Amino acid sequence: MVKVLVVDDSAFMRNALSNMLSSDPEITVIGTARDGLEAIAKVKTLKPDIVTLDIEMPRMDGLEALEHIMSENPVPVVMVSSLSTEGASVTLRALDMGALDFIPKNLQDLSVNILNIKKILVDRIKLLARRGVRRIPKSDPLPPEEKLIEDLFREPEDRTGGRTIGERKLSLLAIGTSTGGPKALQEILTVLPKVLPVPVVIAQHMPPSFTGPFAERLNTLSRLQVKEAAEGEVLRPGVVYIAPGGGNMRVVRKSAAETVISVSATREEFIYCPSVDALMASCSVAYPGRTLAVILTGMGHDGLEGIREIKKGGGRVFAQDESTCVVYGMPKAIVDNGLADKVLPLNQMAGEIVNSL
Repeated sequence: MVKVLVVDDSAFMRNALSNMLSSDPEITVIGTARDGLEAIAKVKTLKPDIVTLDIEMPRMDGLEALEHIMSENPVPVVMVSSLSTEGASVTLRALDMGALDFIPKNLQDLSVNILNIKKILVDRIKLLARRGVRRIPKSDPLPPEEKLIEDLFREPEDRTGGRTIGERKLSLLAIGTSTGGPKALQEILTVLPKVLPVPVVIAQHMPPSFTGPFAERLNTLSRLQVKEAAEGEVLRPGVVYIAPGGGNMRVVRKSAAETVISVSATREEFIYCPSVDALMASCSVAYPGRTLAVILTGMGHDGLEGIREIKKGGGRVFAQDESTCVVYGMPKAIVDNGLADKVLPLNQMAGEIVNSL
């Protein structure tokens, strides 16, 4: 039985979340709290398996409460976040502080689409509670920047260690992720050198208001340029393009010298958005045999079909290992289907990416 503590200053949200969670026979809501101070006290006394934590509350807000909880009584925490740009920035800070995931606080959707929201919420809470709090090692240090740049731009025939596919040099790095992805992406991108010989395209499941602040945050932390991708934008080496929320991002080869970003106006037929499948499938067409695809932590199996296409064309695929995933869903689908060339802990991923480019 998964024991949940629900923390929110809104009586409506406390009741709504409690009712949805309690509808599952494997979950029991052992208590509620109206602010951060109550949350800290009840985490200590009730010892929940997981906490849903609102951000904006009186007396003590969610960020301050999260800091106390993670330092005094660590427990899996899911933030309840507004969909505003300000809410997105604060939520991203919470994920950096140790929260595992977030639930968008969208009252309109809650009333209109409650059955779908309930299933997503229940599945997520059960998975994250069972995962628990783990300490993931920091990424392994890379060689000095000057040595990395020299190696990255050396001609393929001068390299060793299998860094090419046949005679073709890798031309694109594509990454797909979901739950736990913001922290995993930060861990990788902040270690990579400031000069890469290839563009980087990323599909991270996120609401539309989150992807812009997410890209801005990564840009301030990384030596690489990180930006939210835009329709028609030309791919440039050394730039990281985050798929905008609300639609799906693809790469389209216009000529031998030019590849551009294409962004759909809707989520199309895909369940998850931005879709990893849509991005990876487009990479397989634009750069057959020259794409390095990386699948990181996430629920479900988005990316599986796109990765099949990458492999058919001769591309390479890395998957994050179970021990360092927040949720071992998306990488597991890749591994179980025999599509991963390497299965790596998060702290080794950046080094292996550099070795392969």
